[in-house]
Amino acid sequence: MNSHEPSGPGPSSSPAGPARRTALVVVLAIAVVCGAVAAAVLWRAGAAADRELAAHRHQVTATTTGPAAQPAAGARYGAEPLFSAKAVWSYPKGVPRSGTVDVPARTPRGRAVTIWVDDAGAPARPPGGTADRAVTALAGGMATAGIATGAGAGVVLLRRRSRAGGLADLEREWQRVEPVWSGRLRRGGTGTGDG
Repeated sequence: MNSHEPSGPGPSSSPAGPARRTALVVVLAIAVVCGAVAAAVLWRAGAAADRELAAHRHQVTATTTGPAAQPAAGARYGAEPLFSAKAVWSYPKGVPRSGTVDVPARTPRGRAVTIWVDDAGAPARPPGGTADRAVTALAGGMATAGIATGAGAGVVLLRRRSRAGGLADLEREWQRVEPVWSGRLRRGGTGTGDG
């Protein structure tokens, strides 16, 4: 039997199991904390951006001047395809505007629709809502937790490889020195070093 091969689970291998579990728990705990912090930061940043955007978005009533147009072929397969129609509205108050706005399907000419405009009165996207902010925060938190888990696992693996490499180097050195140190005979010579 080769002296380098382990003879089975023994006292030297038992600490590795708890150490690995502890390392795993620490890595996962750090990942969860990093993910939670990232999600909270993204939530606060999103809320501030939404408040800023909401200060410059206004809902107005527009009147369609043409029927809703079919969406582009690529847009038909989304969850809610967007249709568009020519419309007129007034913003700021008393300033007439016209353009193309998003409307529900089958909106006829002459229908009043609610649209969002910016401070200049041009059609604009509405301010973000809580659901959008929650999805962004959750996705960012999960991505950060995944990166932290990968980084932590990488550190643990590097430490394990480094320790295993150090032990292998020590074992090789011991195999070279021990016969001389103990006085055992080596293959092809004596262990005393005087050859």
